[in-house]
Amino acid sequence: MFQVAPSTYPQRQNNMLHTRIRPFNTRDTYPEQKLDNDLCQAVIAGKTIYLRGQVAQDLETRENIAVGDPAGQAEQVMSNIALLLKEAGASLECICKVTVYLTDIRYREPVYRVAGQWLRGVFPVFTGLVVVALARPEWLVEIDVIAELP
Repeated sequence: MFQVAPSTYPQRQNNMLHTRIRPFNTRDTYPEQKLDNDLCQAVIAGKTIYLRGQVAQDLETRENIAVGDPAGQAEQVMSNIALLLKEAGASLECICKVTVYLTDIRYREPVYRVAGQWLRGVFPVFTGLVVVALARPEWLVEIDVIAELP
């Protein structure tokens, strides 16, 4: 589990009450957008785990995976979710809420089929939305989850 060291942040953040997993700055992730926001991939608040919306990007290399393939992207997204939950001390079985964002309604079936395989027997609540676009045009699906520590 990763706890942000207070010395790496400005004074106003020294008294963080939550655990931050995989902190990053958007200037490194989205250099073309000229952003400068301190974010993280997951936050543990009490026993609740909030995951950042996951896309088909390798968490280590930031390489986009399965460009043009909604099922392939869903596979990478679910792999990212499983990894982040593990790093938080949880597993897929701990998921309570899933929100799926699709850029095209035609992607619903392949994306839900993949997510359903990963979440067999978990029975979370699901919300699905079709959106105009995601942060990068090559991303077809984004999924965020809320889970509870065991």
